[in-house]
Amino acid sequence: MSNSQKVVIVTGASQGIGAETVKAFRKQGYSAVATARSIQPSDDPHLATVAGDIGDPATARRVIDEAIKRFGRVDTLVNNAGIFIAKPFTQYTAEDFAAITNVNLAGYFYITQLAVAEMEKHSSGHVVNITTTLVDHAVDGVPSVLASLTKGGLAAATRSLAIEYAKRGIRANAISPGIIKSPMHPEETHAALGALHPMGHMGEMSDIVNAILYLDSAPFVTGEILHVDGGQSAGH
Repeated sequence: MSNSQKVVIVTGASQGIGAETVKAFRKQGYSAVATARSIQPSDDPHLATVAGDIGDPATARRVIDEAIKRFGRVDTLVNNAGIFIAKPFTQYTAEDFAAITNVNLAGYFYITQLAVAEMEKHSSGHVVNITTTLVDHAVDGVPSVLASLTKGGLAAATRSLAIEYAKRGIRANAISPGIIKSPMHPEETHAALGALHPMGHMGEMSDIVNAILYLDSAPFVTGEILHVDGGQSAGH
């Protein structure tokens, strides 16, 4: 297979925003490596799947190795995997803390380190992180300390990575979503969740996917935290 075709890796890709992101990049002509704990094999010769815990460094290594073995390179990494547990701060358990930091932080660190090392070989590449607008705009009634602790770390890391690699041809950006209609939110909650946004409704998965595609096609944009949140970060 030719190594000239661009290659994207998407984490948390078995459903929701991750799965839609993989579809969108395939329509753009990218080969893709999709990973999640329960992801199924694919018949598409330009789509490889790797099942595993993204917080495990061995999973990260298998994902990168599969990208190189199947497609020869890594051009874009979308760090979409993430978990959110809404509890009052004092009710979080050690297990909650371990689970969230495993996916949201370790799941970013190991695979990004390996992906950037591959990008350096071509002096080009792009890392996109999915954070949350709760980092910038906490909401009364939506307890989110662990989300802010971990996803806020990703926002800061995005800027740091962007500056460190700016002269090496590698970009880093982030999407900061509001509450998005996805399998994560039952339909009966949509009206109440939509009311938390100044625009009065939840976002669609396509809103996030389109933002990712925009950043991937914007070569002069790096270190950007793009809010796709119905105005939440602007105020109320």
